[in-house]
Amino acid sequence: MPGDTAPIDFAGLIQDGDLVVCGQATAEPLTLTEALVAQAAQLPRFRMLVGPVFSETFSACAPNVSFLSYGVIGNARRLAKAGRLDVIPSNYSDFCADFAACRHRADMVLVQLAEAADGRLSASLSNDYVIDAARRARLVIAEINPDAPFSFGAEWPEDVPIHVRVAARRAPVELPSAPLDDVSRRIAAHAAGLIADGSTLQFGVGRTPDAILSSLSHARNLGIHSGLINDAVVDLIERGAVTNAAKGIDAGITVTNQVIGTARLYRFVHQNRAVAVRPTSYTHAQSVLARINRLVAINSALQVGLDGAVNSETLNGISIGAIGGQLDFVRGANASSAGRAIIALPAAAPDGSSRIVAHVETVTTPRADVDAIVTEWGVAELRGCGLAERARRMIAIAAPEHRDALAASVHHRK
Repeated sequence: MPGDTAPIDFAGLIQDGDLVVCGQATAEPLTLTEALVAQAAQLPRFRMLVGPVFSETFSACAPNVSFLSYGVIGNARRLAKAGRLDVIPSNYSDFCADFAACRHRADMVLVQLAEAADGRLSASLSNDYVIDAARRARLVIAEINPDAPFSFGAEWPEDVPIHVRVAARRAPVELPSAPLDDVSRRIAAHAAGLIADGSTLQFGVGRTPDAILSSLSHARNLGIHSGLINDAVVDLIERGAVTNAAKGIDAGITVTNQVIGTARLYRFVHQNRAVAVRPTSYTHAQSVLARINRLVAINSALQVGLDGAVNSETLNGISIGAIGGQLDFVRGANASSAGRAIIALPAAAPDGSSRIVAHVETVTTPRADVDAIVTEWGVAELRGCGLAERARRMIAIAAPEHRDALAASVHHRK
């Protein structure tokens, strides 16, 4: 609040060269991160590890601070564009496991927690690498936020010390769903045809996954086992489309690793035993995903090649995306009984260039793992297809104005 003293003085707490890990996405501890950024110019040089950024916290930060992340998501793109973000190319499951195995190690951890009436603490909106980072950190500072939901599955371990507690001055970050457009609705209409009653869904952030979820209101006995949940999940549960009854595991429970949405979603999650915010070692584990019935992984991309290879990371050599959990869930869906792995994307970028390309510049999901590609022009079923047939099917779902050039690229290669 204007005129208030800082909630904490970081002078003397930050040491030269420290790695500071803070909660990601909606789990960012705003009171702490805003205070740290405000004081950064008077502190020794240090690094900050961030995940997806949905706040404005880091839009103006002193030059003695550098940033690391496992991807470029949300407002982290501003840091990347300014040349201040170094990307660690890693599957999300491996990135989290590296903290557990001490391959990554934090000096300071800033975390947002929820507190129950009996004093128990919960990591609330994200059960990720922060807990393992905190186990070995020199200093753990927790922001206790009364507006953060107490989530089951993300209880803060009693053996992980909290050295400093600070009262939150800000409600948790919110990420409302983006308005749907005609293209996303057309993509959703095609994708919905691949999702049978009784399927268990995984999905990411963005307009296209939201459109697909919104198209499933009349489905039956859907389940959720995902890296994240959003407000659209509440809609599906309230309308009876999601029951979690046919998953094969975790009957009746919506399972997620992160909670990314608005206060409505946070109220739904608060002390709700039908929602479990579980660690990545469970949500993204191949041994778990393979046991789920009809797991449908719904992910997006920046480009897809005519051979089916998927690029979700770079364009023109610049990192603007992430590996994230895409490959974890694509392979999990492929291993699931009657599972489907859907990559859904608009056929053209905002500048009109084709997202279906002769060759992708970075391979996030290899062509050998690809199942179905969906654009607003249809579905390309690629599993089991040879390269020539894959190219034919991919060209058929490209934007019409780019099909001739794509076909010519195939002819040129022969």
